[in-house]
Amino acid sequence: MMRKISFPLALGLASLGAFSGQKLLCQEGENTAEQRAAQEAEPRPGQSPRTQRRVASSKCCLTGCWLNDLGSKMWIGNVEADGSFSGEYQTAVSSTEKPIKLARLNGSQNKASTEQATFGFTVNWDSFSDSTTVFTGQCFMDEDKQESLQTMWLLREKAEFATDNWKATTVGTNVFTRVK
Repeated sequence: MMRKISFPLALGLASLGAFSGQKLLCQEGENTAEQRAAQEAEPRPGQSPRTQRRVASSKCCLTGCWLNDLGSKMWIGNVEADGSFSGEYQTAVSSTEKPIKLARLNGSQNKASTEQATFGFTVNWDSFSDSTTVFTGQCFMDEDKQESLQTMWLLREKAEFATDNWKATTVGTNVFTRVK
């Protein structure tokens, strides 16, 4: 059974972590649209300002806070030079009866694909569930400069016996939009 919780409840759960000394999901380390625009506006060696504007206008950045179509929220930190990144994921759905907790995510972006990057990341739900989810997707920017992450995921739950193996993996898709 999948259980959906409200976004205010999910945010409240993240806030509990903040009271215990943890950072609040999507509030620290996030680049604002203005900060990203300023970084992208810096001329690159050998490029004219006109070319620079065209390149910057099509770049999609994974770093920041994202909300998906089910109400789950994630924060992705800076993408390192090797393409690796980490962050936090607050799911809005779960099949366990245990309280949902903030989970760590770790991933990698294709370094050759920085304009509309392809990426993958893993979320291990060990803080409240015997399951792991892997996401793969691409970051897109539309003509209105709105970013979205189009993803497909596999959720693997613990199977008790090899005969239960066929029903232990679920496949789905999510679209994430940037939280401003």
